[in-house]
Amino acid sequence: MSSDDVTGIGRDPDLLEAFYREHVEAVQRFVARRVTDPHTAADLTTQVFLAVIDAAAGYDPARGAPRAWLFGIARHVVAGEHRRARRQRESAQRWGTRRDLEPDAEERATERLDAERDGRRVLEQVSRLPEGLRAVVELVLVDGLDLSDAADALGITVGNARVRLHRGRRRLAASLLPALTRPTEEVTT
Repeated sequence: MSSDDVTGIGRDPDLLEAFYREHVEAVQRFVARRVTDPHTAADLTTQVFLAVIDAAAGYDPARGAPRAWLFGIARHVVAGEHRRARRQRESAQRWGTRRDLEPDAEERATERLDAERDGRRVLEQVSRLPEGLRAVVELVLVDGLDLSDAADALGITVGNARVRLHRGRRRLAASLLPALTRPTEEVTT
């Protein structure tokens, strides 16, 4: 398949079908080597080709052959699944050891909401960052990805991600510091 054909995958169902038929078995093998559940493997294979449709217009033959490009996409899809599964396992472990809420749960939940006021303020400030900075800050500081994974997810270099993270942190510090260091009003009795 030519590079022009690859860039047309997102617009032409016949090109997509030809690309799919040519590469589906290789993608299935790639995924099957990395996951153990057959349903997950089938879902991930589908996700790879859905990602191919979305990314096809941006295919650059100077960066590699269509097969290499496809395997890069497959790698990202599988890595995303591993991260999702790890977060799900960690969450299940945390919640599996918790006891049910007591009758005064509503009052404690209200107290928690009040206690997280500053956290909401931080998230609000993150949402105000320019998209390029916000994406790196969210992936690293909120989603817990390491800098390299965040760079891969955004299609930028690690150096670029590092600069964006530094700039985002600096902007957040400048906008949050005044709000978080305001003296609290003293209560007189």
